[in-house]
Amino acid sequence: MWFIRFDRPMPTHQTLQRIHTIIWVLIYSGLLTLVLGIALHRQAEPLWGTVLMVVGALDAAAGVLLLLWRSRQQASDGPKA
Repeated sequence: MWFIRFDRPMPTHQTLQRIHTIIWVLIYSGLLTLVLGIALHRQAEPLWGTVLMVVGALDAAAGVLLLLWRSRQQASDGPKA
């Protein structure tokens, strides 16, 4: 298939560490935004609360999807000479 490339090099350890950092930032920021949306929805602005809940849920879901993808990757030792 044209959209799947099997000749891609394995990600390096440094790349996987960066992805690991991005994953947890996405998950925690998404959960924080979700909780703020719930609080805002209950108190004052139901519309903005709903918007924040949706954005937070999508943010956390993106982090979880990256976490699942990351668990399937193996680090390479670098380019072979």
